[in-house]
Amino acid sequence: MLYHLFDSIGAGIPGAGVFNYISFRAAMAVFVSLLISLWWGQGIINLLRRLQVGETVRDLGLDGQLQKQGTPTMGGLIILSATIIPTLLFAKLDNIYIVLLLVSTVWLGLIGFLDDYIKVFKKDKRGLAGKFKVVGQVGVGIIIGATVYFHPEIRTRVEVPEVLAQQLDPQEIHTITEEDGTVHYMLNRKSPNTTIPFVKDNEFNYSSILGKLFGSEARSYTWIVYILVVIFIITAVSNGANITDGVDGLATGTSAIIVLTLGILAYVSGNIVFAQYLDIMYIPGSGELAVFIGALLGACIGFLWYNAYPAQVFMGDTGSLALGGIIATLAILVRKELLIPVLCGIFLVENLSVVMQVSWFKYTKRKYGEGRRIFLMSPLHHHFQKKGIHESKIVSRFWIVGIMLAVLSIVTLKLR
Repeated sequence: MLYHLFDSIGAGIPGAGVFNYISFRAAMAVFVSLLISLWWGQGIINLLRRLQVGETVRDLGLDGQLQKQGTPTMGGLIILSATIIPTLLFAKLDNIYIVLLLVSTVWLGLIGFLDDYIKVFKKDKRGLAGKFKVVGQVGVGIIIGATVYFHPEIRTRVEVPEVLAQQLDPQEIHTITEEDGTVHYMLNRKSPNTTIPFVKDNEFNYSSILGKLFGSEARSYTWIVYILVVIFIITAVSNGANITDGVDGLATGTSAIIVLTLGILAYVSGNIVFAQYLDIMYIPGSGELAVFIGALLGACIGFLWYNAYPAQVFMGDTGSLALGGIIATLAILVRKELLIPVLCGIFLVENLSVVMQVSWFKYTKRKYGEGRRIFLMSPLHHHFQKKGIHESKIVSRFWIVGIMLAVLSIVTLKLR
């Protein structure tokens, strides 16, 4: 809102021009988000205590676990409010990328809120039925996938030689002139492209692959395949974040590292100079994502103030489902969805540890008459707790691994 306000009336106001800079608005989003989460966070925690919105803890035989009984949950409300408010204040609200992120944030936040509400106020430990969670995740996946595929404002650009540019439709060509007079001819493309990590000439086109595998007629069905891929990614990452949220500060800190990395990737992808220098896909308008990402980063860091060991509040599904879904959406919007196994490696391993444990237990029970386990307990962070490692040390080590994965993700910009 502030951007649009100063854009319309700020011509005569000294300093109003700073609102044209994404870097300034992103920095302000971080600052305001931190203020909201730190100041408002304590108020929300006190309110949750008065409403007796406490966590119900099962005795799993973990050290210090029962001490968390009654700790306020649904703290994800802090993250959501500290993300949405600065975004509304500082972002371009007519930017399609911002609109999609706000929709996914509210949508998945509501699903998580319903789950927590049923657990806390309806006293049903199962929460929202799994099928309804999946329906909600599929719904937002369809919205994101269909919009990215069909919306006319979501395009990528690639530089082409002047000779080729003169042969193409002028409406499809965007020219950029540097200070030294050098002219770059950028071809506007509306195609389902993404980026393959560690590969030179690293663009992957869903339509081309379908055409090679099933013939040229299959290209007309690319939108179905693309939407299914988006649904799978959003569901997997959202559930991965939800599973990771089992130790004080683990999901919050890990998400902050991932979000910061995506902020860097979004900024360079939306800046024509950096995109050309790094030889990566240029995505017009995606630089605005840095404002939303700044707000989300500030919200995660501010929430960590209260969520670090020993936690004063848990984010609950209100926060974890939304965080995972937002991270997946961001990766899709900057065409880095194939980088998710690396960047979100913590979420992936936590997810796999549960799948492996359950699958192996069922298999050995059928074969040997008794179920056997791969880990002492799943998800993986509980395995290390069972081994006697303090949860604060587990969290710190997971963060270190997350930072290493983040650095590796950024290195993929040049390492091919």
